[in-house]
Parts: sequence; C-alpha cells; structure tokens
Amino acid sequence: MAPSTIRLGTASPGTQTTKAETLVQLERLARRAAAKKIDILLLPEAYLGGYPRGTHFGCVVGSRSPEGREEYLRYFHGAVDLGDTVGDGAGAGEAWVNRRLPNDVAPASEDGKPGREGITRGDGTREELERIARETGVFLVTGVIEKAGGSLYCAVVYVCPRLGIIGKRRKVMPTGAERLVWAQGSPATLRAVSTTIRGVRINLAAAICWENYMPLVRQALYAQNINLYLAPTADGRDAWLSLLRTTAIEGRCFVVSSNMCVRNATPSQAPPVASVASNTSAIPNGDDADGASPDPDPFSARPATRPASHPRRASCLTEEGFEIALPSSPPQAPPRRRHSIMDENGNEIALPCPPPARTSSRSRETARPRRHSVYDEDGNEIVLCAAKHAPSATSPASAPPASVASTTVPPAPAQTKHQPAFASRGGSAIVSPFGDVLAGPQWEDDEGIIYADVDFEDCIRGRLDLDVAGSYSRNDSFRFEVRGLDLTPLPY
Repeated sequence: MAPSTIRLGTASPGTQTTKAETLVQLERLARRAAAKKIDILLLPEAYLGGYPRGTHFGCVVGSRSPEGREEYLRYFHGAVDLGDTVGDGAGAGEAWVNRRLPNDVAPASEDGKPGREGITRGDGTREELERIARETGVFLVTGVIEKAGGSLYCAVVYVCPRLGIIGKRRKVMPTGAERLVWAQGSPATLRAVSTTIRGVRINLAAAICWENYMPLVRQALYAQNINLYLAPTADGRDAWLSLLRTTAIEGRCFVVSSNMCVRNATPSQAPPVASVASNTSAIPNGDDADGASPDPDPFSARPATRPASHPRRASCLTEEGFEIALPSSPPQAPPRRRHSIMDENGNEIALPCPPPARTSSRSRETARPRRHSVYDEDGNEIVLCAAKHAPSATSPASAPPASVASTTVPPAPAQTKHQPAFASRGGSAIVSPFGDVLAGPQWEDDEGIIYADVDFEDCIRGRLDLDVAGSYSRNDSFRFEVRGLDLTPLPY
C-alpha cells in the first residue's frame, strides 16, 4: 500500500444483547480491522444502544400503553451516557469534546493512560471507545443511542487513536416512528472534523440514514470541503446504493456506508407458541413487559363440553301485538345451490332440484361425491361419468361407519407465513468520487469486514468539472447558511 493510500473499512454487525457485549464485539472488530491495516472503520447507525426495528413502544395516536412505557424504560437504560448535556440539541459542543464540563475528569492510571476510577460524567462508554481506538490504531466512527437529560439522541462519534473523541453529532431529523423515542439534534452538530493519516489530511463528516435524502444536509457537508462522506444507516434496501453513488458523484468525495445485518430468530430460538390448555399468549421477542403471565381467559373455567343450546323458535305477531311462538320444526339441512347451465346468450338457467336425499344410515354410507365436470368452448358445463369406487381393503363388518370416520379426520395444518431469514440484510458499501462501487454491498454478512484502498487526490481530480460547493454552486446567486454551523471550508 502506497504511503498516500488510505484503507477505508466498513462492516455490518448487529447490536448484541447488552451494551457490554456490543462493546466487546466492537473491540473485536477493531482488532480485526487493525490486522487488515484498515485506517478508518465505520460501524452502523445506533450500533451502541440498538435500533428499535419493528417496535412501536405501545403508542397510537392519543394513547400510550403501560407495556410500551416499560419497553421504553428498557431501551433508555440500554443507551449510552457520554457525559454530554442537552443544550439546544447540540450538547455542550467543544466544551464536551475537550472535557471542560464540570466534574469531567479522566485521571491517569499508573501507566500514564486515562483510567476509569474517579470519572463522574457518563457511564464510561466514551473512555472505552477511546481505549479501543488507541490500542488498535484504528480511527473509529460508530453510531450510538445517546441519553442526555431525559431524552435519547441518535448520534455518531468520531474517535481518533491519538486524540480520543474529536467530535460528535446528533441526528437532526429522525425518520417516521423514530421520532417517538429520538429527540431532534441541532444542525450545529453537522460540523465536519479533520484527521491526518500518514500525511494525508482527511475531512470527514456523517449524515445519518435518511438525512442523506435531505439535499440541504448534504450541501452543508459539501460546503465544508469534505473528502470523506460517512453514511451510517438502517436502510437495507437495494435503492440505498444508488443514493450512495449519487452522493459520491455530487460531492466528489469517497462515501462509506454501514448498516446492520440482523438475523431473524430461527424456530429453535423463537418463543414457544402457547397452547390453548396453558392459557398463555405468545410474547413478542419472548419477553413480557412486566415479567408476569397474562391474565387467564375468563372463559377457560367453563366445562369443555356444554349442552347444545336450542335455537329460538319462530314466531308471529297478532293484531294486538302479542308474539305467538310457533311449533318447533325438525332441523332442516341448508338448501344446496341448484345446478345451472348457460345458454348461448349468456343467461343462466337453473335446473330442477334433485329429490331430497334419504337420511338413513344406508344412504349415508353409500353417499357419492359430486361428479367432476368440464366446460366446452361455448361455456356449457358437461358432467363426466362417475369413477368406479375401488374395493375397500377393510371388510364391511370391521370398517367404521362413514359418519364416524368423517369426524376423526385431523384438521389440515395451519398455513404459516414465511419469515425471511434476515430482519435487515446489511448492504454496507464503499463508493469512489466518480460513483464506482469499490467494496460491497455487503449483504447478509454480519461478521465480515470489507475495505478499499483509496487515493484522496481523486477528490481533487473530480473537482475539475464539478464542485457543488464552489465553482458549480453559483454562490453569487444562491445563498446558503445553516443556523449555528460554521460553513467555512476546511483546508486540504
């Protein structure tokens, strides 16, 4: 690898059961990336804390359920506390990055490296990420669910091996139902950061998931003269790659995306389906909201067999308004639809009803199924000859009556909807400033790491004919600004 070549990497890991397990997986990925000599590694949106795919937290318009509140409580506890403030949605900014907030202390351990003891801001996730980056030498960019105050933010942190976290941004526009649980971040956090690797200056910034469909968000990043555009996401559709390629060409920058690959539970992992006798209901994800069994069905205490209820007798009304019940009549079989044929003009002609079938046991035993029929070219139905019945292998004396046999036929198995193997297929990819796919998309692979060796001079080569924040922007006619964000271009 030439000295001016930078190796960009991405992966599609899924969030683990606990925050501690996810950090262990992240460290393992970082060490594998270091073994592959990857310089910058991008991990998915909401990787630490988890993306709440498929849940609604018990919310409908005008109502929130207690079970949904319990689910949100668990999700909140699983988020990371980086020790930042709420602010106006941007947190404390540089004061947080540079540890100038009150009680933000990371005392040195005996070997001179920052230790965990005595830290009073955050839950230690920041220090753990900085340790992993420092020990592996890999510049890490990962999505996190950050809790600050009483709110959650979908955020991204930039972790330098030498300087620790050099920036953090919060998603400015959660998509759809994400807005139930994620607060809006400030556009001031769209500020790009810079790092230098082997003499190559890299200006990088991230747009999270469907922020990439917001043209003004993209323009805010282009205006800062970035050459590395990061797109952590939860969108696993095929169409996502076309957006990455458009962004790369539009911004004349390298684009790296990362999305989780999440497998659906196999039948052996899925919670058992409750039986009717057990009187329990299946719990999504195998977890009841409060750990208690659902209330029993009040009808379950009724006897299994109950006397059949008599139908209401027919009646009529007299002139004085009295209702007179008529004598009961024996139950009649429901009328069958009469056979019919179609004439040349398309009219349906009903045929005479056949004589009623006898109800003796003899007639039931010898009842024959309806004969097959076909239609000719003119639409007429032609009844085919009845097939001869094959002799029974069981003698009539030992064979059970037809009426009994018909009640012992087991019901057909219920048709179950096919569940796809993956809840999210991933799709992480790396794209060049000219729209070429250099690595990926990484489909259905939650363990691998993909990477590409890139020359950042290609970004300048591409600006020969397209610079959407400079020569191609017509800044003399169009004015663009973002409240709270300095759009001064970063130097190369």
